Amino acid sequence: MAGELDGMKVAVLATDGVEQVELERPWQALEEAGAEPELVSLEGGTITAYQHIDAGDRKKVDTTVGAADPDDYAALVLPGGVINGDFVRADADAVAFVAAFFEAGKPVAAICHAPWVLVEADVVRGRRMTSWPSLQTDLRNAGARWVDEEVVVDGNLVTSRDPDDLDAFCAALVELFARAAEDDAADDDE
Repeated sequence: MAGELDGMKVAVLATDGVEQVELERPWQALEEAGAEPELVSLEGGTITAYQHIDAGDRKKVDTTVGAADPDDYAALVLPGGVINGDFVRADADAVAFVAAFFEAGKPVAAICHAPWVLVEADVVRGRRMTSWPSLQTDLRNAGARWVDEEVVVDGNLVTSRDPDDLDAFCAALVELFARAAEDDAADDDE
């Protein structure tokens, strides 16, 4: 994976309650592929990641969602965590930030409870996707076709169910982001 995403700036949108492994593993995959992830959150300072229902490590926020410009990023990662997903979907700036990536056709990766934010942004209609199983009714009601698979790629969106799917999720997001970068480079050459 080394070098596939050289210099790509990727927003990782999370807040308190983010599932720690779902933040750290994609972050590591992005860095190993040469990307430059930035932690975008609802407030500045630090956030507390969780390991299921137990508080985990604190993570330094790079910028707030209110100050972040989606145009500055080539892609977006939405880690899960039930608390994180619920807090992020309730923040109007965060929802607008996420919607902007879809409006621009940029790649997005979401795992576990993160698709709640996609429902709130009204970007799942007609999409084939997966999530933590308890979100399937929400996704179906929002117009998605929910499936129980470890990783699903639908156009510019990759989704996964839970931490057990992280190997497949990380590989798929790097592949999707690399393909988007190649497409952008080809468009620039025209």
